[in-house]
Amino acid sequence: MNEHMYKVIELVGTSSESWERAAASAVESAAKHLKDLRIGEVTELDMQISEGKVIAYRAKVKVSFKYHPEAHE
Repeated sequence: MNEHMYKVIELVGTSSESWERAAASAVESAAKHLKDLRIGEVTELDMQISEGKVIAYRAKVKVSFKYHPEAHE
């Protein structure tokens, strides 16, 4: 069996539409820069409020990706 190592980072995505879109935004942005994304875990949801109205949704997401140490040597 091959053994693998994964790195986990925390991201914050934002959206004016929804928490789901905020989480997806974080993952989609990360996918542009990281290879082999594996798991995303939403760890916290909050929103920005102005004058009694929600103006932005925020999602903190932990994302894991396969770590390739040979690429960092």
